Amino acid sequence: MKLDKPVTGGPCWTELGTSDLEAAKRFYADLFGWRPETDPRQEAGGYTIAYLGDAPVAALSPLYQEPQPVAWNVSFAVADADATAEAVRAAGGTLVLGPMDVFDAGRFAVALDPGGAAFQLWQPRTFPGAGVFNAPGSLGWVELLTREPERVTDFYTTVFGWTVNASENYTQWGIDGADFGGMLVMGDRFPPEVPSHWLPYFAVEDVDATASAATRAGASVLMEPTSVPDGPRIAVLKDPQGAVFGIHVAGQEG
Repeated sequence: MKLDKPVTGGPCWTELGTSDLEAAKRFYADLFGWRPETDPRQEAGGYTIAYLGDAPVAALSPLYQEPQPVAWNVSFAVADADATAEAVRAAGGTLVLGPMDVFDAGRFAVALDPGGAAFQLWQPRTFPGAGVFNAPGSLGWVELLTREPERVTDFYTTVFGWTVNASENYTQWGIDGADFGGMLVMGDRFPPEVPSHWLPYFAVEDVDATASAATRAGASVLMEPTSVPDGPRIAVLKDPQGAVFGIHVAGQEG
């Protein structure tokens, strides 16, 4: 992505809800070199921040509610979570949770876009989000997979003011033209039971080697390492608990 820090309207954080927190901590620490630190406060519910050096890059947590799927989630920074939540509703989205305060770190909400993809709002206070983007082991791109491209394009440009860079096969999202993510239309190769969703891509030095390491650690490959025409080399993986994420070569944007 062309962003190097969280900015209002752009992706600022990604977090994993998993059925086996300890196993996920080991898997991602080995794969990306993360240093996980679990918040010891009981009210934090096992929330774990992963670091690269001193920089926070992602979070891992247990599943907090019965219907919550094992999945990666993407948060977007907003200046006012309550006002943005109202904008979400007005534009045809749905609020699932919040807005609510998270200690003194910020204000948080979970929403669904009109195509059914979940995303999160984050109004930062003491915690702005990821301390690094695009470096190996950190968030480098976010992609919306949807069956409702026209509806969700109208929705996100209305709610967040994103710029849209559309080609025949792919649409890229940006903040004032600085692209940070894209949109892929879900066609026949996606089973109907797979919902629309946001997919984080993490930067790595070697896509092929990382995919191989992931499979040795119990992950599966959903999309084999592939070089995108005029784009990066990418792969899509499923971790041992079932959460899907992408990887791409560091320094190459989607």
